[in-house]
Amino acid sequence: MLDTETKGTGAEVVPLDSRKAVKGRGVVVVEPKRRREKRAEPKLPRRFKVVEVMTRRVLADGADLRTTVDLLEGVRSIVDVSIQVWEPKAERWQQLTQREAHMLWGMRGRR
Repeated sequence: MLDTETKGTGAEVVPLDSRKAVKGRGVVVVEPKRRREKRAEPKLPRRFKVVEVMTRRVLADGADLRTTVDLLEGVRSIVDVSIQVWEPKAERWQQLTQREAHMLWGMRGRR
């Protein structure tokens, strides 16, 4: 026969409707700390730098998206140029990934 009053931890196992009221013990509810909401930094327009690979000549420096896409219209192939984007937090130019460069390349001719 199994004794259902306690299990190895000393906890009582009883149906919910027959719970015993325990005097002198209360329930402590700890509310989680609320995180301070960080203010969303305003998104600045992206600035691009386009450099011709063979001559290292800068074709655009600090150009907006539309200007960069218009510039790419006159480029023969995506591999002929290096495209970089300005990263304000790092304060430096960051080379676009191949996927990002192809996304820009795909915007040509859409007006």
